[in-house]
Amino acid sequence: MNDYGLHETLELHELLTFKNLCLTKSSTMTGLVQDEELKSILEQDAQKTKQQVARLQELLSVRGE
Repeated sequence: MNDYGLHETLELHELLTFKNLCLTKSSTMTGLVQDEELKSILEQDAQKTKQQVARLQELLSVRGE
């Protein structure tokens, strides 16, 4: 799996940047919302995004080896 082309590696970096931004936004908004249902959705989104960020980092670290 570490036979990524340069363009694939750059796309992984772009996705990682985007997912980090999503995580920041969800985490920030969770503290600001009043509605419990929306807060729950944002917390779930943040948890799922953390998993996605970890997976992207894993893919990029395999690329670096």
